[in-house]
Amino acid sequence: MSLSLTLAADPVQHVINHKFIVSENGYWIWSAIQTNMVLVSAVMIFVGLFVAKSVATGDEGQGHGRWVTNNRFAHMIEVICDYLRENTVRPMIGERTNAMMPFLWTIFFFILANNLLGLIPIIDLHNILAGTMAPEMLAQHKAFIGGTATQSIWVTGALGLIAAVVINLAGVKELGLAGYLKHLTAGAPIFVWPIIIPIEILGTVIKPAALTIRLFANMTAGHILVAVLIGFVATGFTNDNPLLGFPIGVASSLGVIAIYFLELFIAFLQAYVFMFLTTVFISLLSHHDDHDHETSHEIAEAFLA
Repeated sequence: MSLSLTLAADPVQHVINHKFIVSENGYWIWSAIQTNMVLVSAVMIFVGLFVAKSVATGDEGQGHGRWVTNNRFAHMIEVICDYLRENTVRPMIGERTNAMMPFLWTIFFFILANNLLGLIPIIDLHNILAGTMAPEMLAQHKAFIGGTATQSIWVTGALGLIAAVVINLAGVKELGLAGYLKHLTAGAPIFVWPIIIPIEILGTVIKPAALTIRLFANMTAGHILVAVLIGFVATGFTNDNPLLGFPIGVASSLGVIAIYFLELFIAFLQAYVFMFLTTVFISLLSHHDDHDHETSHEIAEAFLA
């Protein structure tokens, strides 16, 4: 099966999750993006151990060199981690930064790695091989690996749920249970509590839902656009009329390159935004004066807009 035939299908099929193992009742036991996430988790563990070893302080006999990171890639990761900790998180949650960074770093790099893996056309390569070796798999829209995990609403929803649990547990730990419940009144007079408290409780659901939908929508829209343009490329270069097809193929190829650079930027941006907004929501459930409280709300509203 040629690449052009593979790309001629519905472009959404190149973005959405694909089943692999299905139970007799029709429930998905394993899917393509589950393999993606296992692969990303393994890479993160391997890279994390490698970076930790490269960043670790050396023996005293090395002199000043004991403080120097031993690898350029590890140095890059160290710089990213340091920037996120000192320039993004610490100004908002202060002394709680070191305790929260393992979670925030993990969620940033997990989303980033899945976003980047989604830019690799694994699903298309899989379909080409399946069309040759296992056509029945292709006919049933099955795939072992491929797609974009952060495009699945189930994955982004799970990430949003985890973030919500961490945000609220951090709030209870910081304020105490009584302080956390008092926070739901937003400092308003008691006669407006029947209105304020339900709104604040609803906000605990809306915030993670906003994280979920933002990441899902951005990754879905961009990847569908890339799939559509690649479809134009394949159609253009295989068109029977070269005078019409060749210009379309060239223009679409340039569009794919431009959109891919944009998608690369969005992959980093969306990972950062998810981590940043999680930090903002954590900061809202803390001891602060009115100015800090208003500033955090303004930041959150600006990103959620």
